[in-house]
Order: sequence, then C-alpha cells, then structure tokens
Amino acid sequence: MTAHFLYLFDPLCGWCYGASAGIAALAKHPGVTVETLPTGLFAGDGVRTLGSEMRDHILASDRRIAALTGAVFGDPYRERIVGGAGLTLDSSHATLALTTVAQTVPDRELDALHTIQRARYIEGRDIADVFVLIDLLVGAGFDAAAVMLANPDPGVRKANAQRLERTRSVMQHFGIGGVPALLRVDGTALTPVDASTLYRDPLSLASSHRLA
Repeated sequence: MTAHFLYLFDPLCGWCYGASAGIAALAKHPGVTVETLPTGLFAGDGVRTLGSEMRDHILASDRRIAALTGAVFGDPYRERIVGGAGLTLDSSHATLALTTVAQTVPDRELDALHTIQRARYIEGRDIADVFVLIDLLVGAGFDAAAVMLANPDPGVRKANAQRLERTRSVMQHFGIGGVPALLRVDGTALTPVDASTLYRDPLSLASSHRLA
C-alpha cells in the first residue's frame, strides 16, 4: 500500500529547513509519495522587511531549530541576518522557481527545494534574487526550469498562482496557520498529521499510515 503525503512549506521558513532531512527521508522510503506545495508565506502580502525584532526572532528560532533537528546554519547566512537591517524577506521568486521545476521535472521538486534551502541557510545566498535562483537551478541540472524562470510565460505564472491558491484553500479549510505542515492523502480526503514528527522520527509516518 502506498503512503501519500502533501507537504506544505515556504523556502524562507527556517522550520521547513529544519524539516528538510526528515521530509527527504520520508520521500525516499519505499512505498511513500510526497507531493510538495509552496504556501507563499513570505510572498505577495507576506513579504517582510528585516527589522531588529524580526532579526532577533529569526536568530532565536535558528538556535532552537539547530538544537532540535541538527540542521546546520552557515556563518555566511548568520552574517547576512545579523547585518541585514532592511533586508527583504521575499520568497516570490523562489516559489516561482519551484513551480518551473514542477512544470519540467515534477518528481524532483523536493530536490530543488533542498538546493535553494542549502544556498540560503548554509551559503548565505540571497534567494530573493531571481538571478541567484537561475544560477542555482542551472548548477543543479534544472536547465529547462532555469530557462522558464528567466522568462516566465503567462502559463507558468498561472500555474504558480493556482498552486498557491490550492495551498491557501487547504490551510484555511484545516485551520493551518504555519509551516511546515503535512497532510495524509487518501483518495480525495486529506488528514493533517503532526509535522513535528519530521524532526524526530519521519519514517514512523509511513508505518502509521499503513496501520491507519
């Protein structure tokens, strides 16, 4: 029996970065399918400017994430946050980049997300910059997606908007206020599951699905 999960995230969500190893392990487990959907948490109306309060919140959260999950936050990233007064937190381009991957090699969207997360949280690169994202996609072998991102046509923008609308609908329906979020898919039915399990014992999600 196949276990199917829907994974909701944002490329600029530190807790989603903390869950990256767990969701990768779950997705690679035999008989498990993970469908990825960006939420646009830091896109559109969610774009924010990094002030001192937000900076302190991010740094404190990063320490908690590292302690809980073992996720590594690189010095270049920390230096960007510490010295980033006025830095724009905008995942719009990164979200669109993932949609281009979903349009070209849909079974590798999670790989593309990990590439983008590593670039931000370890290398300290600015994933709000579309040219950085194009470079990342090319470097990871997503050439067709990179070309699409460099000159997105109306069809790609529409697909991106539809994905975000679907995610917002799911979050609203289940009262989900943050990410990462994980839902079990049974046919057309969705059931929220505890996403914090991704930090502790992700493969238990596969076994519990089969026992449900």
